[in-house]
Amino acid sequence: MSNVFYTARKTIKNLTNGGNVLLVATALALLVVNLPFLHDFYNSLWTHEMALQVGDFNLFSHHGHPMSIMAFINDALMAVFFFSVGLEIKREILVGELSSFRQALLPIVAAIGGMGIPVLIFFLLAHDTDYIGGAAIPMATDIAFSLGVLAMLGNRVPISLKIFLTTLAVVDDIGGILVIAIFYSSHINYWMLLIAAVLLGILALGGKLSIQSKVFYLGIGAFIWFLFLNAGIHPTIAGVLIAFCVPAKPVYAPKKYVKTIRKNIGYFTQEDEERLTSRTILNKDQMNWLKEIESASDKVISPLQDMEDSLHPVVNYIIVPLFAFANAGIYFGDLQFNALFHGVAPAIILGLVLGKFLGIFLFTWICIKLKWASMPEDCNYKQLAAISMLGGIGFTVSLFIANLSFGTGDPYLSQLLNNAKLGILVGSFLAGFLGWLLLYLTLPKHPSES
Repeated sequence: MSNVFYTARKTIKNLTNGGNVLLVATALALLVVNLPFLHDFYNSLWTHEMALQVGDFNLFSHHGHPMSIMAFINDALMAVFFFSVGLEIKREILVGELSSFRQALLPIVAAIGGMGIPVLIFFLLAHDTDYIGGAAIPMATDIAFSLGVLAMLGNRVPISLKIFLTTLAVVDDIGGILVIAIFYSSHINYWMLLIAAVLLGILALGGKLSIQSKVFYLGIGAFIWFLFLNAGIHPTIAGVLIAFCVPAKPVYAPKKYVKTIRKNIGYFTQEDEERLTSRTILNKDQMNWLKEIESASDKVISPLQDMEDSLHPVVNYIIVPLFAFANAGIYFGDLQFNALFHGVAPAIILGLVLGKFLGIFLFTWICIKLKWASMPEDCNYKQLAAISMLGGIGFTVSLFIANLSFGTGDPYLSQLLNNAKLGILVGSFLAGFLGWLLLYLTLPKHPSES
């Protein structure tokens, strides 16, 4: 259990810090796109082509055409983001909050309500309109931003609330992944899909055989990503499927690792210790002893944990902020004030603020009242209401789904996309502010002991 809480704390800390960088990237995008002398540069920057080419084969190509920088960010870098999400989901299922059905039931039910009600509200408001295809936009919860808001309240927030929100967001990600896989795939090339399935089978077999090489999974995974991209299945789905193949079991049990260290450290004599106090050239035996310790260190951490830990800073500090900088730029010069009260923006705002709150809180309340699950430790319904409001911070995945819905390059759809981004920013800001205010008023004034 202590390992679960250690992992949860570390994940929460990483995502909280990432939320600060994400906020800066968003603010910078809004600033740059609205400065007259940088507006054209910002818009033209994303149209440049990318290539990773050997002979006539370009890995960064879609149906024979090179990817633009924007497509590279949204289809390649975000596949890495979803690969990281897949690793997190697998870990949660194996040893985390999703490993016990009873433990996971409350956040699962909350996430289902938090996805269903916003979509229903959007459908009711967008019925018979040309933006009905964006119904999935308000169903997402941005874990980095929402945990960032919790971090503003420090130790007043019980760890159980943080874990509840984190687990809810993970289940939310699963829902988003399913929506992308089902509704944003078209013109499927079944031959490419068949080859990708064979390669996935090889990765799955490698996972069963506990192949530890990260190059094995990432190398074959790159070709699976390329095949998904050109087969008509959104390539971010490839990232998740590849992550599920990565083994979670290390070669060495920790006990064997400790024995190996003690055995090899024991070879060093008192004379060796005195002589090695300064920088010196090691002899062959000393090198072998230290190499065995190094090899054992590699084998005691599973590829899944190693990759997840290595990817956290890359995803949180580079990929997601870059995605936000590329996609959150809203040009206010083309916006009309009534866009906030008419069209796609208010449907998203109400979905995120009202829909998320009602969905998460009502489903949680029903689940606890029916005694299917218990209230998180040191929490009450007022705090659950505040957390339900924080669930309305959609942002990253909401922007991603908005791009899939309206980002075709058509001028009319581009305006819809701009209005959708406005709705996402306003809705996420309102949900974040109201969630923080409710927590500030309802949390104990003194730090939580947990």
